[in-house]
Amino acid sequence: MTNQYLTPEAKKNIDLADKYGAHNYHPLQVVITKGEAEWVWDIDGKKYLDMLSAYSAVNQGHCHPKMQETLLAQGQRLTLSSRAFHNDQMGPWLEQLTSLCKMDKALPMNTGAEAVETAIKIARKWGYLVKGVPRHKAEIIVCDHNFHGRTTTIVSFSSEPQYKDDFGPYCGGFRAIPFGDAQALEKAITPNTVGFLFEPIQGEAGIMVPPVGYLEQISAICKKHNILCMADEIQTGLGRTGKLFAYQYENCQPDLLILGKALGGSYYPISAVVGYNSVMDLLKPGDHGSTFGGNSLACALSRTALKIIQDEKLPEKAFELGKKFRESLADLPKHVVKEVRGKGLLNAIEIQPNAGHGRFFSEQLQARGLLAKETHDVTIRFAPPLVMKEDSLNFAISVIKEVFAKTQTEWQ
Repeated sequence: MTNQYLTPEAKKNIDLADKYGAHNYHPLQVVITKGEAEWVWDIDGKKYLDMLSAYSAVNQGHCHPKMQETLLAQGQRLTLSSRAFHNDQMGPWLEQLTSLCKMDKALPMNTGAEAVETAIKIARKWGYLVKGVPRHKAEIIVCDHNFHGRTTTIVSFSSEPQYKDDFGPYCGGFRAIPFGDAQALEKAITPNTVGFLFEPIQGEAGIMVPPVGYLEQISAICKKHNILCMADEIQTGLGRTGKLFAYQYENCQPDLLILGKALGGSYYPISAVVGYNSVMDLLKPGDHGSTFGGNSLACALSRTALKIIQDEKLPEKAFELGKKFRESLADLPKHVVKEVRGKGLLNAIEIQPNAGHGRFFSEQLQARGLLAKETHDVTIRFAPPLVMKEDSLNFAISVIKEVFAKTQTEWQ
């Protein structure tokens, strides 16, 4: 869709963003101004079903009433004091989070990428002080097609050229292996390996689900070779895949759990690395920090966000709705759709090579009141808020069936 379809008010907002903002995104041509549960409205009053959830940051739905209450109450008391002092929200939040994760300690940060950077630092220190790896020789194994963020350290071990081209020189200390191949992990381990960093399901890569047994195997391999099992559940965690955490589908036990996105209930950025005392207690004052990490507003909101997930049984809801979603779309025409895949409410439709471009299908969905977004041009990601009602899911299924009934050429 081009600007010729936009109303003057929508065009004005988009033109301002284009003129004064860096062009590091390619958003759909819609200006959202209001949200409630799984629905959003644009600046012209048109209603859309949100099937992206800000890349799984809105698991609890838009503007959840309990999140609103917490925001107003805490915002009137205290928002930020820094870690130079204690506040009355961080301690209870840490207890709640570690209890939920069945781990000992958590380190709060702000964004998912910051949490990944934090986990990398923790793993390296553990490697030097506990495993005895020579200083500055630590290696962390990662997977091809990973997405853990966009900092200079993280893009250094990305396999996506656009994420790293022109942003070197790159940071060393990483080795990449194929995703879903447990034997490749075992073969890649050296005496200097300190950890394996992985996504239980690769999100940005196109919702790539590993073979059954993979998570259990990599957990066992990490334990066998005395390296840290580091699960990035920033997108897959907190109910998104039909379990509280995606690794729980198998007998897998991470040493470090990396969380973000929905941890703040869509109201405030907060992230965390959660682990056991044997690893987390290696950090000393001054080793790491963040001005906003663990601030009282973020912690208060996260306490409510976590309670909503449990009280409203969002993982269980995601499991059932996701099952219906995939089963209902199993009969999409094979000359258009290569595969429907996912777990819970983290799903994708991969388009056949000659059937069209992801952007085209995203725009066709938008025109019919459904917002989703392509990744790598051949895949559309579908990840609605976990509070979604079944009627809304039925609407999504009917729209998707209509749009994917024909190839791009046939639509045009």
